Amino acid sequence: MIAVIVPAHNEVADIGRCLAAINVAGAHPRLQGEPVVAVVALDDCSDGTEAVAAFFGAATLTVDARCVGAARAAAANHALALGARWIASTDADTLVPPEWVWKQTRCGADAFCGVVDVVDWLDYPQAVREAFACREVARDGHGHVHGANLGVSAAAYLAAGGFAALATGEDVALVQALQRSRASIAWHARPAVATSARRAAKAPQGFSGFLRALEREVLDAGTALLPTPALLR
Repeated sequence: MIAVIVPAHNEVADIGRCLAAINVAGAHPRLQGEPVVAVVALDDCSDGTEAVAAFFGAATLTVDARCVGAARAAAANHALALGARWIASTDADTLVPPEWVWKQTRCGADAFCGVVDVVDWLDYPQAVREAFACREVARDGHGHVHGANLGVSAAAYLAAGGFAALATGEDVALVQALQRSRASIAWHARPAVATSARRAAKAPQGFSGFLRALEREVLDAGTALLPTPALLR
């Protein structure tokens, strides 16, 4: 069995599209009928997120931590209890492509680190989009870490100690722990996931915070930034 974990704090507006995409990916014919279960960690939700998750057939659990690391860890532990051999991770405002689950599990490594495509730039200026394209170079060996496009075998996850209960950076911390445990990691540009550039951050200094910081840099410089080496974020 394969699990897809999704941390969620008041995501009623977005999580339906996220789970619908996961269901499509879970039905990919190359998986040959292997079950794929979405596991949603309801982190201090006060809206209709739970009802939407139930409608799309996701397993749910309640976490009252207001901490994305704790939510991802709880969802991963639930996935392991269900018997998952592979844990894929994404976010509630993200759409995974149909081949996402299959290609993660066939990446030839203990873990998969993918990239994100921003599909809705809202009111961000063009210079920010260009700067992001320079920073987030979509090529194999990219070196970026996104909890929205991450996967790991159950064995490697347990050997690395799992997600830490961090308010931000839990994805980077896990990948660093995987590296310390000598797990093999596939840094692949495809399949990428489609995510939003929403300004209302769910995690401090997460992807939304990164984009706002990039915007400040660009506006201060008055131009798009030059490319920089890929770094774990």
